[in-house]
Amino acid sequence: QAQLVESGGDSVRSGESLRLSCVGSKRFFNDYGVGWFRQVLGKEREFVATISRGARSTGYDDAVKGRFTISRDNIKSAVYLQMNNLKPEDTATYYCAASKWGTTVTNLYDVDEWGQGTQVAVSA
Repeated sequence: QAQLVESGGDSVRSGESLRLSCVGSKRFFNDYGVGWFRQVLGKEREFVATISRGARSTGYDDAVKGRFTISRDNIKSAVYLQMNNLKPEDTATYYCAASKWGTTVTNLYDVDEWGQGTQVAVSA
């Protein structure tokens, strides 16, 4: 129902920045809590950052605190992940995830819908 579409992934060097976007349906997206998760081949999908309906709450994994910032724009039905000072360990496929309950999304259990992912590669 949220119809999540991610974009913004790219190949960059260590220390550079990227901004990921997640856009959803006009009717439903702004009422959903949204999270960003990332996954590398052979490992579980891991929580990165999240933002609640109305952006009243945000949360980050310790690995990205101080470097990544999540925000949302209800006019555009979009959630953004600004990623600064990227490191090789940030290399992964990044997925947008949505919860119909509107709360923050920090666990796989919270997720009702997934986007298809966008690839981020950070070289040393």
